[in-house]
Amino acid sequence: MMTLDRVTGAWADRQFRQFPEMLRPGDLLVLNDSRVIPARLFAHRAGLHTQADHHTTGRVQVLLAEQLSEWEWKALVRPGRKVLTGETLVFGNDDLCAKIVAHGEFGERTIRFDPVADFFGAVERLGHMPLPPYIHREDEPSDRERYQTVYARERGSVAAPTAGLHFTPEVLAAIRMRGVEIATVTLHVGLGTFQPVRVDRVEDVRLHAERYTISPETAAAMNAARREGRRVVATGTTTVRTLEHCAQMSPEFVPHSGSTNIFISPGFEFRVVGALLTNFHLPHSTLLMLVCAFAGREQVLAAYRHAVEARYRFFSYGDCMFLA
Repeated sequence: MMTLDRVTGAWADRQFRQFPEMLRPGDLLVLNDSRVIPARLFAHRAGLHTQADHHTTGRVQVLLAEQLSEWEWKALVRPGRKVLTGETLVFGNDDLCAKIVAHGEFGERTIRFDPVADFFGAVERLGHMPLPPYIHREDEPSDRERYQTVYARERGSVAAPTAGLHFTPEVLAAIRMRGVEIATVTLHVGLGTFQPVRVDRVEDVRLHAERYTISPETAAAMNAARREGRRVVATGTTTVRTLEHCAQMSPEFVPHSGSTNIFISPGFEFRVVGALLTNFHLPHSTLLMLVCAFAGREQVLAAYRHAVEARYRFFSYGDCMFLA
């Protein structure tokens, strides 16, 4: 874990087990408790029911990317060129059926599932964990827990909120022993969060909307911390986006569910987050822009240069950075 002082720009190399020492008694640590679903599914095109077809030309891989409504999802489909709008995909032994209802700008599809009694239960039975693409192996049963935070609870993400992967029950216990309050938000992470910036002007960036929930307990904790002048520490960029979106909506936090496509870049005025734990992000990503907005572009890039020289690990399973 690298630490970065936002005031002085000074950085230091540490270990994540020291993270509790970086927190102050009275801090409010906010975690994203979204749980990753096995969002990589295999289907066959309706009408291609033979065993041979199912494993060759009729086999379609569907990666759920973003839930649009109760039954509609944005998805990445392979082989994309062969699957046309209006076609029906069948998953398992007719456990799930979905119709391709639209094509997206970057090749994604909008698919509408037929209603079933337990949609997420069927996905859990049929699906595979959507491991990051740089992990060159098939998913294993153990990945259903390894690619989760230890506090993951609410199903709906298609990628892990990776800053939380560093925590263990022992670290969380040490944080509580230090007198730090812990609260959770739920923001279901979509693949759009990790997409590279495809436009030339920052003001033209548009993020995919992601669904979130603020519980009554978390709303009360946030309001109390702000009223008492206590520091709010966000775990991950997803938590930052949720909290800052809600702070823009209302001067007080209120329990509710909604969606956000907030884009945070240099010049953004942070209303609630006072410290941030996050992983190292790739160039040309909106995530790196958020970190630069929080701690200053030149300071962050200088710290990143050291991270590269010191062989810090980037990506989802990589090392982390605490900015305060």
